[in-house]
Amino acid sequence: MKKLIVTSFMLLCGMTAVMAQKPAQIKFEKTTHNFGSFSEKDPKVTCTFVYTNVGEQPLVINQAIASCGCTVPQYTKEPVKPGEKGELKVTYNGAGKFPGHFKKSITVRSNGAVEMTRLYIEGDMTEAK
Repeated sequence: MKKLIVTSFMLLCGMTAVMAQKPAQIKFEKTTHNFGSFSEKDPKVTCTFVYTNVGEQPLVINQAIASCGCTVPQYTKEPVKPGEKGELKVTYNGAGKFPGHFKKSITVRSNGAVEMTRLYIEGDMTEAK
């Protein structure tokens, strides 16, 4: 009986210590990027969103989904340790699109305390002359 009580107490203490740690938490340096004006002659533009894991557990991005097929996100696949940085690179390809203003979103899902973050890109593609 004494062994059962001691084992239960140790298990309870171990679970409390694990639960006391904060989960992973993603923090982006910026959530919006404006490409400004660029020509239809060179329709591909790219930006990088840098993020930091400000939690106490490794951070994993599970998926990054763009609002349309003209926008392609690429992200760090390895877990990002607490205090370290990762990158999410976004490429917009305006080939075959009408010139003018655009605004697209990228939905990022992670194992962080806040599971979903939305990033935005926008710009103005000018007509080729």
